[in-house]
Amino acid sequence: MEFLKIAIEDLKAMNNYREVINIQDAQRPRVHVNGREYIMLASSSYLGLNTHLALIHAAQLAAHEYGVGSGGSRLISGTMSLHTQLEAELASFLRTDDAILFNSGYDANLGAISTIMTEKDIIFSDELNHASIIDGCQLSKASLAVYKHNNMEDLEQQLKRSKNECKDNSNKFIITDTIFSMDGDLAKLNEIVELAEQYDAYLMIDEAHAVGVFGEHGRGVSEHLGVENNIDIRMGALSKGLGCVGGYIAGSGELVDYLRNKARSYVYTTSLPPPVLASALAALEIVSTEPGRMLRKQLWDNVEVFKKGLNSFGHDTMSSTSQIVPILLGSASRTMEVSKYLFDSGVFATGIRPPTVAPDRCRLRTTVLANHCKGDIADVLEVFRRMNEELTINC
Repeated sequence: MEFLKIAIEDLKAMNNYREVINIQDAQRPRVHVNGREYIMLASSSYLGLNTHLALIHAAQLAAHEYGVGSGGSRLISGTMSLHTQLEAELASFLRTDDAILFNSGYDANLGAISTIMTEKDIIFSDELNHASIIDGCQLSKASLAVYKHNNMEDLEQQLKRSKNECKDNSNKFIITDTIFSMDGDLAKLNEIVELAEQYDAYLMIDEAHAVGVFGEHGRGVSEHLGVENNIDIRMGALSKGLGCVGGYIAGSGELVDYLRNKARSYVYTTSLPPPVLASALAALEIVSTEPGRMLRKQLWDNVEVFKKGLNSFGHDTMSSTSQIVPILLGSASRTMEVSKYLFDSGVFATGIRPPTVAPDRCRLRTTVLANHCKGDIADVLEVFRRMNEELTINC
């Protein structure tokens, strides 16, 4: 297929070609690639639960008792007691009526948005929302109004205009990430809640990067900002702060019942395996109790030290107020030069390029973990210090 070969060469010429890096061991604060040790700055297991002994032990016991696969889709033969237990625990943890599991956060957004929202509806979506939200909006066939990132004036103007466009039986939905995965900033949920109420719109939030990390009990940015009771549809992931894999939608009993009957990414796929379900249950127990609070404190202490060091070197960490710390570099070529320098120096940090970000907004996307020790952070900052001296670029 010659046209694919040409397209790949074009990607390489634009510095947008991707290659996978094979990590040889568990994803911990330090990992090995081709026998060499690297400090990991690209993991989304923010609390380090992916290697927590309680989760590993739970997975082992579940594999022994239930096997390693579920054997079917949820509505045929793939619902096991662990599925219903985890959904009940998620609903209790999030203080919602019910919750429904999906095999990934992507599947959760895709399934919920394309099922609930139809061609008669209008969706108001932040321009920096995750690709899974964008794809769900397209599949839904709803009218789409994309508002400028975190710009409440623009959102309100679009909501006002929608009054003349709405059909009698149409619904309005505002959808936003709560932590934007490439910028690391938080949605202005308090203001969005007010606008949703003022303009009679439903509100759906994506807490994928916030669950386990934000809030006194780890329930996310909605808990952190005190607006949990004002959210109609809550999406989250088991794969980041909880250290496992999978996604969920939480909300009213009617919402979950409808998705269970109609969401294609739920109905037509083999369900999550027992070891994953058991480890997620163990993660919820940790996150919602004192060990979780201690891990969150460790995480935020590490974030503070890391950001302070980067800022002292003059790096632009944008408006990040989370554990996701971008370093804005501009062009793809400069981003990949910096990424290569760091990798050659034993730091695993990912360069982000189009189509994920705009061509002039390329960056490193670094993440801080609760189980990074002081030595890990100090070693990384020393590499950044040397890089600033040796590379002839303005970081």
